[in-house]
Amino acid sequence: MLGRFISQNNGGLRQTLGRNNGARVGAASRCQSSLSSSATAAADESADSVALGRPSPLRHRTRDGVPLRMLILGAPGAGKGTQSSRIRKHFDITAVSSGDVLRRNIAEQTPSGLLAKEAVARGDLVSDDLIVSLIESELGTIAGSWLLDGFPRTLPQAQALDSMLLATNQPLSTVVNLVVPEDTILNRIVERYVHVPSGRVYNLTYNPPRVPGVDDVTGEPLEHRPDDNPESFRRRLKQYHAVTEPLLEYYAAKGVLTSLAGPTSDVIFPQLYDYLDDKFE
Repeated sequence: MLGRFISQNNGGLRQTLGRNNGARVGAASRCQSSLSSSATAAADESADSVALGRPSPLRHRTRDGVPLRMLILGAPGAGKGTQSSRIRKHFDITAVSSGDVLRRNIAEQTPSGLLAKEAVARGDLVSDDLIVSLIESELGTIAGSWLLDGFPRTLPQAQALDSMLLATNQPLSTVVNLVVPEDTILNRIVERYVHVPSGRVYNLTYNPPRVPGVDDVTGEPLEHRPDDNPESFRRRLKQYHAVTEPLLEYYAAKGVLTSLAGPTSDVIFPQLYDYLDDKFE
């Protein structure tokens, strides 16, 4: 059983494995990056307050005292990473990206990372069992609430994840599905640039890099995926709907699915905030 979720990223992972990731950034550059990041974070928090219509302190405890265990789903380019980042500014939730977990284990050459590296080098997909094992290890380090982004993407993956979570006595609390118009997503996709080693994503309109074509943190060049074009995107979106509809039906039958719709992240985020607001003190 193979994990589809990294199939679109295999090329980037191969480039990451073949690249010298030891780029050094000078102290002055790191300081400038830190200051700029702080300024960006402050601006983001201010924007969130405007979107919410009020300031919002960080919320730590759920109303029932049980840590929140949450999935966030959505089509490619729907803004899952953006919403995850904004959630963490208001709620004490640890975000877990399956892609980040995989990249880190490969870079650190853990036993699972070495197996994943071998699969990628062969041009194969990483098995579901291996991904579930990596996520299980990651979630095992989190005592509080968590949010999982990027996995599962198919019904068999969801069933494997549920089996693991039930075995560790931490079943899913909620699944949030982001519904964004396809034309909006297409505009985001064609303007998307990626820092491949870290997975950081930029958009030329609403999240541009400070220096065009350059990653804010490392100063390394950004890449535009060859398949980030209208024709390829429509094919990917069709495939996404085919594999995701059974997944949504599965979570709906479990009574844990909530869909939030809107044309922009600023429209969806207040809905997401209000949804989580009911779950936190």
